[in-house]
Order: sequence, then C-alpha cells, then structure tokens
Amino acid sequence: MLQQFDINGNRFNGYLALPEMEVRASLLLLHAWWGLNKFIITTCDKFAEEGFLAFAPDYYDKNVAVTIDEAKSYRQKLDRKSTIKLVNQAADFLWAHPSNAMQKIGVLGVSLGAGYAIEVSRQKSHYVNAVVLYYGTGGGKFNKTQAAFMGHFAENDTWGAHTKKVNALADRIRAAGKNLFFYTYNNTEHWFAETDRPEYDRDAADLAWGRTISFLNNTLT
Repeated sequence: MLQQFDINGNRFNGYLALPEMEVRASLLLLHAWWGLNKFIITTCDKFAEEGFLAFAPDYYDKNVAVTIDEAKSYRQKLDRKSTIKLVNQAADFLWAHPSNAMQKIGVLGVSLGAGYAIEVSRQKSHYVNAVVLYYGTGGGKFNKTQAAFMGHFAENDTWGAHTKKVNALADRIRAAGKNLFFYTYNNTEHWFAETDRPEYDRDAADLAWGRTISFLNNTLT
C-alpha cells in the first residue's frame, strides 16, 4: 500500500518495506516508466526479506501504466528537474530513517530510474555507496560519486541500453576510478527482470538478483 511521506515539509508518495529482522542496509528503488507498480512493490518486499530497509518513491503521483503508450505519455509529462529533486528528498528520507543504522545507502534504478540513480549518487555522494542499474544508462561524469556500480543489461536491447551505450557508460565509470561490475544476459530483452512483462526471463532475472544481493551486502554491510 502506498503511503504519503514527509521530509522537511515536502510530501510525496512511496512504498516502504521494513524487514522483520535487524536492518542490514538500506536501499532506494527508482521505478521504470511504468510507475510504482506491483513489480516494484514486490521487489521492495523481497529486499526486506533479505534484511534491507527498502523505499520506492513515486514520481508518477499514483499513476501506473499498463501499455507502452501509457508509459510513454507519463514519461513525457515528467519534469526532470522536479523528479531529481523528489528522488533526492526520498534519498534523504531513507538515509535519515530511524531504522537505518548505517551511514550509507544503496540505490537501484530500473530502466528510466537508472538515470536518476546515477544522478542521486552524485548529489548525495556522502552517503550513496552502491548503485545498481537494470537495463538503463545515464550521462555525465563520475568523479563526484563515491559509489561502486553494478549493471544488468539485455543482449537484445532495443530501448536505449544497447551495447554501445553500455560500453560508453562503463568506460566513463572506469575512467573515474570507481568499482564496476557490468553483466550482459544472453538472449534477453529490455525488461527481462520484470515478472509482469512478456520479456521476463526467469533464469536471467534470478542470476541478476543473486548478484545484486551479494554486491549490496559486500558494499553496504
């Protein structure tokens, strides 16, 4: 169930999953162009089962797309500056949460959310220590982030995260001296990790999940 959260007088919607066990680490999840849908909520819950305090802000104001045309429409209405501000506020909320005993957090961005994950790692560099990208890239330099990076990419991606862009991103991260772990999954397409999509590939999704948990545990705990 989505809730309304407040930080420094700024209100926004989101989903917070608290682990029943002691919090191992904290993770900000940034949704794809579909919106904060059931897949993102379920993923937050899965992270909570692994001991992560997981929070997903909603930058679509409770709108959820089902079709590609709907997703395109919502994406086109986004104001990048306002969305980055919201994501930064959400990161501050998670970092300051009473259950977050660590002085750092991780960020995971899915497709559209990947670019925002990269940006928040720059703007909140004093506490973002890990970034996970799912079939999404981003621009800019990486000298202002202290984070390590993991990426999961589809071999047959026709939605922007193609080989040339992924390689260019990897080169820029390496040039900045950051730790990098990028993986490309054979015979997969964009959205291969999302259980509600026809492109879903269970084997690739499970492998990416295991790698992500290990990476976050090693980097944040």
